[in-house]
Amino acid sequence: MTKFDYRKTLEEIPHRPGVYQYWDADGELIYIGKAKDLKNRVSSYFVKTNQLNGKTRVLVRKINRVTFTIVDTEIDAWLLENSLIKKHQPRYNVMLKDDKTYPWIVIKNERFPRVFPTRKYIKDGSKYFGPYASVGMMHAIMDTIRELYPLRTCNLALTPENIAKGKFKVCLEYQIGNCKGPCEGYQSEEDYEQSLKDIRDILNGKIGVVIRRLKDQLDKAVAELNFEYAHHLKGKLDLLDRYQSKSTVVNSSITNVDVFSIASDQSHAFVNYLKVMNGVIIQTQTVELKKRLDESDAELLSLAIPEIRNRFNSTSKELIVPFAIDIEAGNLKFTIPKQGEKKNLLDLSLKNALYFKKERLNQYEKLNPELKTERILAQMQKDLRMNVLPRHIECFDNSNFQGKYPVSAIVVFKDARPSKKDYRHFNVKTVEGPNDFATMEEAVHRRYRRLLDEGQTLPQLIIIDGGKGQLSSALKSLKLLGIDKQVTVIGIAKRLEELYYPGDQYPMYLDKKSETLKIIQHLRDEAHRFGITFHRKQRSLKTFRTELENIPGIGRTTAEKLLKLFKSVKKIRDAQPDELRQVLNERQINALKAYFASTPIN
Repeated sequence: MTKFDYRKTLEEIPHRPGVYQYWDADGELIYIGKAKDLKNRVSSYFVKTNQLNGKTRVLVRKINRVTFTIVDTEIDAWLLENSLIKKHQPRYNVMLKDDKTYPWIVIKNERFPRVFPTRKYIKDGSKYFGPYASVGMMHAIMDTIRELYPLRTCNLALTPENIAKGKFKVCLEYQIGNCKGPCEGYQSEEDYEQSLKDIRDILNGKIGVVIRRLKDQLDKAVAELNFEYAHHLKGKLDLLDRYQSKSTVVNSSITNVDVFSIASDQSHAFVNYLKVMNGVIIQTQTVELKKRLDESDAELLSLAIPEIRNRFNSTSKELIVPFAIDIEAGNLKFTIPKQGEKKNLLDLSLKNALYFKKERLNQYEKLNPELKTERILAQMQKDLRMNVLPRHIECFDNSNFQGKYPVSAIVVFKDARPSKKDYRHFNVKTVEGPNDFATMEEAVHRRYRRLLDEGQTLPQLIIIDGGKGQLSSALKSLKLLGIDKQVTVIGIAKRLEELYYPGDQYPMYLDKKSETLKIIQHLRDEAHRFGITFHRKQRSLKTFRTELENIPGIGRTTAEKLLKLFKSVKKIRDAQPDELRQVLNERQINALKAYFASTPIN
């Protein structure tokens, strides 16, 4: 197989806008991209390889042939790229996931047109409005229309000839007031068309136009003293006012604009779209994109916009977006609002994208819990500036009582969950008095000296419960063992949840709601609980042992034997002489019984 020579290919590529296609050695199309300068864009893949991420470098190694298509403008390249990706679905391109069929509201192309929801888009001359990503929104609009305007629901062929011959009879819909009976000629085509004119305006978001039209009719009815009809029109106006108050989100001067926002993580992105007419959101949708080459949010948004606009048949000239998109868009205007009502629209769109992202990821994680673990670990790696995922984390905590009975505890988390079989505690051996720093130094040294001696793997992250002092003591032991460069070690101070790194003068603060901080707090609290439990047990045993040593004839060694056998002073007190004879002689048993008789235990 001849090795691909990208230099020869670059000689043929012009400095023009267009679309490029990468093919592998098997003749499979593996990637499609757009560019405002084809030569510069394609050459960047081969010349600046050190700046590419890992996935893109794999793509470049597979390229065996490059083809390209020149277009007149960058907007043409934008649209062509989108259509080609949809057609060929190359392996390394972003995948738009959206397998739903969304509902439309259709005004049928027929005499006395019916108005109804449908999921089938048929090119028969009918007028379609939508699609509606929210079925609830579509039904709310239909309910308003039906309440305002009596329309026929039958599928009869209402030709002038059929009506004149009296082929049809009015049905129950006419009797209950939902239809004016065009089938028997009770409603003229002109009157029916007037209702449809209002309906079209409502579906296009032009509610204000319909309200003004109804007010003119109301004024005319009042002037003609037709109060019954005026009352009927007043009811329609009230209904439209209520509908408009629920639908309008911004000033009605903001009309015919598209709003786009994006929320992403390591593997997915979610793009939300809002269509605004006269201050009313008339269409909305969120699409999911699966990343293939660690694409940026700007790249993903530029891919999603033409697809969504094409799906909704949008002709808006103004697009509200969160950041600049590197594209010459011809007659399109990109707006990046910083404040005001357009910024409120962008914020609303982002809320929808974030909500959709949260719900979808929750679904994925319920089906595959490992995904949640990987996401949390990846977030911790990013937040804590680590080079590897913190799959194995250990946390140290010290406990003492007024300088007495010092103990240390270590808890272990694996894949962000407690591994209780790996928890350990230490009775401090080399420290006298209340010296928390020396206690931490001893515990850390003993822990990792043993792991090294036994050939066990070291954790990726060590957390020290305490501030700079405890962190420095732990680091001293790690340096002594020669492993200070092999692990990340941080200290957490309780009061403000400050995170300290060795050598950093100032602490780092994480968002109080971040999952990384919650995991660290869980580790710290678990270490404290485990340490306190062990400390209380040790203190209790030593206190009981001291109490037993007050009994004549029982020394330290005998007291320890009794506690080891019976576990508590209460069980020793309640023990029968035959049980006590396993440790004590008759004189010691009599002394013990006499002591407890004179010193009752509550």
